[in-house]
Amino acid sequence: MREGSLDAPVRHPIDWKSPDFYDEEKLDEELRRVFDICHGCRRCFNLCDSFPRLFDLVDEAPSEELDTVESKDFKSVVDACTLCDMCFLTKCPYVPPHEFNLDFPHLMLRYRAVEKAKGEDKFIPRQLSKTDRNGKLAKHIAPLANWASDRHNGATRGVMQSTLGIHKDAALPKYHTKTLEDLAAANALTINKGAPAFGRKAVLYATCFGNYNNPDTGEATRKVLAHNGVETEVVYPGCCGMPLLEQGDIEAVAENAKSVAQELGQWIDKGYDVIALVSSCALMLKFEWPLIVPQSESVKKLAGQTFDVSEYIVDISKKEGIAEGLEPLEGPISMHLACHARAQNMGAKGAEMLRLIPKTRVAIVERCSGHGGSWGIMEENFETALKVGKVAASNALKSGASHIASECPLAAEHLLQGIERQDAEAAKEKTAHHPIQLLAKSYGF
Repeated sequence: MREGSLDAPVRHPIDWKSPDFYDEEKLDEELRRVFDICHGCRRCFNLCDSFPRLFDLVDEAPSEELDTVESKDFKSVVDACTLCDMCFLTKCPYVPPHEFNLDFPHLMLRYRAVEKAKGEDKFIPRQLSKTDRNGKLAKHIAPLANWASDRHNGATRGVMQSTLGIHKDAALPKYHTKTLEDLAAANALTINKGAPAFGRKAVLYATCFGNYNNPDTGEATRKVLAHNGVETEVVYPGCCGMPLLEQGDIEAVAENAKSVAQELGQWIDKGYDVIALVSSCALMLKFEWPLIVPQSESVKKLAGQTFDVSEYIVDISKKEGIAEGLEPLEGPISMHLACHARAQNMGAKGAEMLRLIPKTRVAIVERCSGHGGSWGIMEENFETALKVGKVAASNALKSGASHIASECPLAAEHLLQGIERQDAEAAKEKTAHHPIQLLAKSYGF
């Protein structure tokens, strides 16, 4: 047995249909096995709040070992995990194929799945995870919804905190009366036939966030790809299920995976590549879905044909060459490497894409923003989220960049809030973007 492994991490399918998966005694046994290894290593102490909470439990126990930590106290460790996968991918020397076989994020997922099976999942986070329902309802009252959710609205945000548990200072996504699907249907784009990549075809998987909350990302992608000769179609069969995964609802994720993969597979059969507009969703299609429904051929096919949007632009630049017309942007860009982009193990594609812009400095921020999806907006987590993201916000501030970019749109906004805590005046001069929006801006779109 080696002390640690230098082999590439390997993930096993999630055995969520087995009765043993939900057996609480077996779950506790596995928690103790894994936590004891983590306690002996402590390499992940600065990744998120899960590990400091675990180590504090051990250090404050009567024996200063895991054997005198009560199992009920493990919940605080689980509740701090955002399923970012950074411990698995970047830190842990004991992930498979090492015989210790540690997969901390999927163990946290198993704990939440057991809670879900017992009916112990929380009502408000469960409602927040219904992104398609929420988006379809909110688009009809978008101005009112955005007014009520504005963090500067003292009349409503205090009430939201006391009734829904959403922190009154947390920035919340906006809604739009016209979704990305609506905008794409109403505005056909002319394909640049003289571009080096002319002939490519891609279907844009809008994602719930890209469709309902930030259609500008999709519109920027459409314009950049059209200028680069790529024919595109916008398709949104349904959510990737990441919000459901965070709540331990693996069965619902599996159903979403099957239905979405079936529809997107029809486009693949017609010669289209698949581009996911949000890094979390690309991660689900590429890596999580094949582990949840490993027998699905349609999911396997989709996983092999899916690109993150930045990854796809970089692929064009390397294989055919990027279309002319990029102009320098005013000032540098602070490019945050989102955890779910890093977890795709594809390299810093967002930064690579932005470096295509001439005479523009790109400063990389690779520490976690701390947001963690819907986790970071909750009252009990918001200050912790800012604490975890403090270094990333500080590095973005030190870069002097006016453009804050991240492939996770929630992370970009959260970094702005972190910068605001450190220098309110400097924060007023900064804006948050998906990197594809900055590339579109460089093209003059």
